[in-house]
Amino acid sequence: MTVKIRPLPGGVTVSKGFQAAGLACGIKKDHTPDLALLYSELDAAAAGVFTRNRVVAAPVVWTRKTLRNSTLRAVIINSGNANACTGPEGMNNTEAMAVETARCLTLRKQDVAVASTGVIGHPLPMEKILPAIPEVTAKLSPQGSISAARAILTTDTFPKAKALEVEGKAGLFRIGGIAKGSGMIHPDMATMLAFLTTDAAISPPRLKKALREAVDHSFHRITVDGDTSTNDTVLILANGASSAQIDSENLESSGFQDALNRICLGLAQDIVKDGEGATKFITIRVIHGKKTQDCLKLAKAVATSNLVKTALFGEDANWGRIFSSLGAAKIPFRPETVDIYFGDIRIVKDGCPMGASQEKKAERILKKKNVQITVDLNLGAASAEVYTSDLSYDYVRINAEYRS
Repeated sequence: MTVKIRPLPGGVTVSKGFQAAGLACGIKKDHTPDLALLYSELDAAAAGVFTRNRVVAAPVVWTRKTLRNSTLRAVIINSGNANACTGPEGMNNTEAMAVETARCLTLRKQDVAVASTGVIGHPLPMEKILPAIPEVTAKLSPQGSISAARAILTTDTFPKAKALEVEGKAGLFRIGGIAKGSGMIHPDMATMLAFLTTDAAISPPRLKKALREAVDHSFHRITVDGDTSTNDTVLILANGASSAQIDSENLESSGFQDALNRICLGLAQDIVKDGEGATKFITIRVIHGKKTQDCLKLAKAVATSNLVKTALFGEDANWGRIFSSLGAAKIPFRPETVDIYFGDIRIVKDGCPMGASQEKKAERILKKKNVQITVDLNLGAASAEVYTSDLSYDYVRINAEYRS
């Protein structure tokens, strides 16, 4: 049968059997929401992907350990404090959050994942967090996704949520997700958290494989500023509350992988659109290469170049900076066969500029909020895309004032 995928309003609670909540417990100075809880009414298969930074926050250590059981029932999340570089006290505080959450929900502590985001190096204010956990538990609701999405934000300017309903060979099921991220965004994860749910039934190994594919084509292909974080976490819980059973034979025909890819890509693109100080959402395409990985590395080289990003903020079609960043990527290609496009305007042909008139046309493209830059290597059939933002004055201001 044909797979039907329909967008739905909402986020993590569109999937049957999931509830969420968020509130302000006083971690943040401005008293905005900073504590969130996600809860599955049923045992849920679980999988996660985490930061590759060598400096790892206590909640990441805890949650990696809980996933050895491959099941979860709840995730407690705080924003405003990363609980990173906090030593044994940080680990004790993470465990205390899991223990209190488990007590409130009548679970085991190993059923509870913990995630944190915010300023590095400060102990968690446990005198504020622990009394708030019973409060956020009492607020759990099938309509609580938006309050949870708001409570995980830091420098973000809007909550990020996506949801899809899928009807395919396996039956009808839903996938939903929420995320946060705005700065310190780069492949190998970023300063970002994402939480995904589905009411399909799928084994932990298959769920892990599906999540890794989705992350590789979404959260691993975004960059705002080239920096990764200590706390990056993507978690997915599958509780089987629908009648849909996903197995190795119907992973594709059920629409599960396609829908999960779409959810992750949508959340990842929203993170870039909300990049600190960003005025443009930019897609870097490298096409007609010999290998996909080569195309990906070249696209990342362009997307992470501060010189390229500042030129885009200035709406300057400075193709020379793009060419230079390609050449610095240490990937073999033939400069004399390269074409470069801004939108549908070609400004470089066979490695040479096409003149001032084409650059003027390209600069009109750069006045738009969504910009696509295409690098055509003219060498083969492989391609890759990376998503980035421009680098503005506001990015410097936001990060200069982050701890003040």
